[in-house]
Amino acid sequence: MAIRIALVQCNATVGDLGGNAALVRSYADQAQTYGAQVVVFPELCLCGYPPEDLLLRPQFLQDTQYALDQLAMSRQGPVLLVGFAEQQDGPTHNSLAVIRDGKIEAVYRKGLLPNYGVFDEKRYFSAGFEPVIVDINGVKLALSICEDIWTIDWLERFLDGREFDTIINASASPFYAGKIRQRQDIVGRCAKHFKRPVLYCNMVGGQDELVFDGRSMAADAQGNILACAKAFEEDIFYADIEVKGGERIISVPQETSSVVSQPSVDPVSEVWQALVLGTRDYVRKNGFSKVMIGLSGGIDSALTAVIAVEALGKENVVGVTMPSRFNSPDTQSDAQKLAGNLGIQFHSLPIEGVLKNFSEVLSVVPGWDEKGLAYENLQARIRGSLMMSLSNQLGHLVLTTGNKSETAVGYCTLYGDMAGGFAVIKDVPKTLVYQLSNYVNKTSGREVIPQSTVDRIPSAELRDNQKDSDSLPEYDVLDAVLQRYIEQEKSPLEMIDEGFPARTIGRVIRLVDLAEYKRRQSPPGIKITPRAFGRDRRMPITNRYRPGPSGQNGA
Repeated sequence: MAIRIALVQCNATVGDLGGNAALVRSYADQAQTYGAQVVVFPELCLCGYPPEDLLLRPQFLQDTQYALDQLAMSRQGPVLLVGFAEQQDGPTHNSLAVIRDGKIEAVYRKGLLPNYGVFDEKRYFSAGFEPVIVDINGVKLALSICEDIWTIDWLERFLDGREFDTIINASASPFYAGKIRQRQDIVGRCAKHFKRPVLYCNMVGGQDELVFDGRSMAADAQGNILACAKAFEEDIFYADIEVKGGERIISVPQETSSVVSQPSVDPVSEVWQALVLGTRDYVRKNGFSKVMIGLSGGIDSALTAVIAVEALGKENVVGVTMPSRFNSPDTQSDAQKLAGNLGIQFHSLPIEGVLKNFSEVLSVVPGWDEKGLAYENLQARIRGSLMMSLSNQLGHLVLTTGNKSETAVGYCTLYGDMAGGFAVIKDVPKTLVYQLSNYVNKTSGREVIPQSTVDRIPSAELRDNQKDSDSLPEYDVLDAVLQRYIEQEKSPLEMIDEGFPARTIGRVIRLVDLAEYKRRQSPPGIKITPRAFGRDRRMPITNRYRPGPSGQNGA
């Protein structure tokens, strides 16, 4: 008894029921030509993932069911396993439909509903409680969805001693740096525990802040990961399952799959790929063709521009520099040089005259002067207004250029450099910005980002001789404290024990907490760390809790 199974990691779009159904049909036909008897699609691929509060609309669920019914009626040939949101006269489920011979033969409903990090599944779904085992040519497939295989004890109780030959897992697992290792461990552990092969089918593509990286995989009955599909690309991964004398044998046919055996993981490379894919899909899926970026001559805007060109093509990226008297000739030159290196359209809009006019208007109000932070922020707000005006006129999406370190501590200006439609590097710490920039130049084999940009001491250039370190700790220290406070939830005392100065810790924590109101008003950006601002971390704006070294509200 033997069958060929195809795992399709497709790029579905939330709400595009017709387009997603067409994807399923196209990939099912392709898999059939390579002899697949079963074709597996990702979790909720028919409606896209995550559909969020669309799931609270009865019409959306009805339309999803209609799209599934139409898909089923149109299919003969391989058995299809298609993820969809199900609601028929009862609770809503995260489900996997079994389509065979023109009809929906069975439906598996997800049993474990994650409710942490970016996941809100208990808000929308009810848990399933019945296993589904599908017999295909004598090979029995136990169906599961994403989280179901993460808790082995639960899955063992759920299957309740039923006989099966292979576990199929349809997933939509969002990316963050290094997560592939965690997935491989989960899949391998599950296979080893049940002594059965496991086939894991993951989604690929960008959806708002989330990126899905694909890398569908197969594990043998001993828990070894045999191979993975492509990363950050649509792909079909094939595996052959044979049941012979009580043994379940899995093999990956090399002639049909673009597989990678035990992929090496370069954290910087995979973050780069995630940022490119996330930017491309956000822009295109939201109906834009071109983007605009404010080029300051600094490293953040340079990296953002390079990502945009890689994602969209140089003909679809416009750079705008907006110098004042505080911008050095070197940074102005670097902005122009970067644009030339990338081959993008470039405009220079000096703001010194506008700044003077604004200041003159404001000077009629007692208390206004040109000496403080407000005057610095005025420059950023003028630039934000110019960018949004051009966006409004030309229809280009403005990409903001702030990194996670700045966003964390509020080192950014509301309605200024935060103004825009998408924040490409919002979740990228400053130290990683440098690593990515060096990666770009190294892999390109040329100096795409000017080396002078990489080497320059970071500065917002909003006053004479300004440096970021005038207002913030050095970025290697800042990022280390931010990682512990935001991603690892460590207390001040724990950080002090690691050797960080108490004064620095207290200062950074206070800046992070006070900047929550700014982050709420910032555009969405691509998640690449285990805990990003927004979906992952939901803190109150009005909040007087200040953790002190003892953890007792500053006591």
